Amino acid sequence: MDTFSHALWGYGLFGYKRYAVLAMLFGAMPDLISFGAFMFLQIAEGTWHFGKPALESLPAWLFTNYSLGHSFIICIPIIAMVSLWKKGIAFAMLAWPFHIILDFPFHSKAFFATPIFWPLSDFRIDGIPWSHWYIWYPNIAGILILLTYRYHQKSKLKSAKN
Repeated sequence: MDTFSHALWGYGLFGYKRYAVLAMLFGAMPDLISFGAFMFLQIAEGTWHFGKPALESLPAWLFTNYSLGHSFIICIPIIAMVSLWKKGIAFAMLAWPFHIILDFPFHSKAFFATPIFWPLSDFRIDGIPWSHWYIWYPNIAGILILLTYRYHQKSKLKSAKN
C-alpha cells in the first residue's frame, strides 16, 4: 500500500478517538523509516527523482530499516511494552501492525515483499502488488467508507451532547 493510505487507515481505525496524529504516524512509520528517510536524503543531496527506484541503487540500510518496520517480531513487543505505560498510545500504535497486515499480501517478491517474522525468519510471500487497479480502487473505497463512517459517528456524538 502507499504511505498516505497507511496513514489514513491508521487514523480511521486507531486514531479516531484520541492520538490521531500518532495513529497516522504509526500507520505510515514503516515506510517513513525506510523510503521516507531515503527520499529525504536524496532531496538533501539534490538527487531525488519521481518514480520507483531500481533495487540495486538502494543502500543496504534501507533494506534493514524496511525489515525493522515491517516485522511483527519487532512491533508487537514494543506495543506491548507501551501498553503497560499508556494504553491509549498503544492503541494508536496498532496502526503499525495493521500496516504490516496490509502490506503482507500486497507486495510481490519482485519489490519489497513484507518480512513479517524478521529477524527470526526471512519468510515472505509473493503477493499481488497494490498498484493493480483491482487492489488500489478497493483500498480507496475502503478508506472513503471508513472515514465517512467516522465523520458521521463524530457528528452523531456531537449532536447527542447538544
